[in-house]
Amino acid sequence: MNNTRCGLVAVVGAPNAGKSTLVNQLVGQKVAIVSPKAHTTRTRLLGVAIQDDVQLLLVDTPGIFEPKRRLDRAMVAAAWSGAEGADLLMLVVDGKGGVGEKVTRIIEALKDRPEPKYLVLNKVDIADKAKLLVHAERLNGLATFADTWFVSAETGDGVPELKNALAAAMPSGPWHYPEDQVSDASERALAAEVTREQLFLQLHAELPYASAIETESFQEREDGSVEIHQQIMVERPTQRAIVLGKGGVRIREIGARARAQLSSLLERPVHLYLHVKVRPGWDEDREVYRDIGLDWVD
Repeated sequence: MNNTRCGLVAVVGAPNAGKSTLVNQLVGQKVAIVSPKAHTTRTRLLGVAIQDDVQLLLVDTPGIFEPKRRLDRAMVAAAWSGAEGADLLMLVVDGKGGVGEKVTRIIEALKDRPEPKYLVLNKVDIADKAKLLVHAERLNGLATFADTWFVSAETGDGVPELKNALAAAMPSGPWHYPEDQVSDASERALAAEVTREQLFLQLHAELPYASAIETESFQEREDGSVEIHQQIMVERPTQRAIVLGKGGVRIREIGARARAQLSSLLERPVHLYLHVKVRPGWDEDREVYRDIGLDWVD
C-alpha cells in the first residue's frame, strides 16, 4: 500500500470509564470484554481499527487505580506498559462521574509525558451537559491536551469524529496487521475472556475478582468446529457453589451464552466445556499470571 499511515494509541483511564466499550466502537466490532463492573479488563489488549488509509492500533489497558494486592499491581503495571511507545495518549474519563481523585492521580502521572494527549469525556448520553463543560475545563487546567472530545461509547455518538481525528494524527508508515485482523489476541485467549465476561455479567457482586479462566485445550474438530475445555478457578468452595448455581443451572447458562458469543466471533460452531476448580491462592501463582497474560510483579 502507498501513502499508508499507522500508529499506536494508548487508551488509559480510571476503572469503569468505558475504555473497552470505546475501543470496540472504534474497531467496529467486539475485541474487548465489557461489563458494568470496574476492573473488567485485566491485561493489555490491542484492537486494530482502519480509517481510510490509516491503521489505528488501539491499546486497551486495565483501569489505573491504587493497587492493594499482587493481581492489582500486575494490572496497573500492564496499563502503564501499554502506554509505552504510543504515538498518542487518550485519557478516557467518565463524564457522569466527573473529576475524582483517581482521575487527578492519572493526570499527574501523564502530564509531563512527551506524547500528544487527547481528553475524551465519555458517557455524554447520561451525563449532566453543564457539568461536562466544567469537567473539561478543570481537566484541561491540570494537563495540556491537544484536543478534547465528548462521546458516548455506548451509543456511538461522537465516535466517528474522534476516529477521524485519531487517524489524522498518526504518522506515515506501513500497516502492522492484515486488513481483516481486528485484535492481537489469540483465539485461545479470546475464549477465556468471553467466558470471564459472562462470569462478570451473570454473577455481578457475588463473585468479585476471586476468579480466573484457564483454557486447558482448544482443538479444531474434523467437521470445522472447535472444542474448548476451560477451568474456572475460584478461591473457596462457597464461590464454587455460586458459579455452579442450584442444580448446575448457573454454570450451564454461563456456558450457553459464552458458547453463543464465541460461535459468532469465531464464525464456526463451538463446543464449550466448563468446570469449576477450587484453587486457594491462585492469584499468587506465577503460572496463572503467565496464562492470563500478566507479568509477575513483586
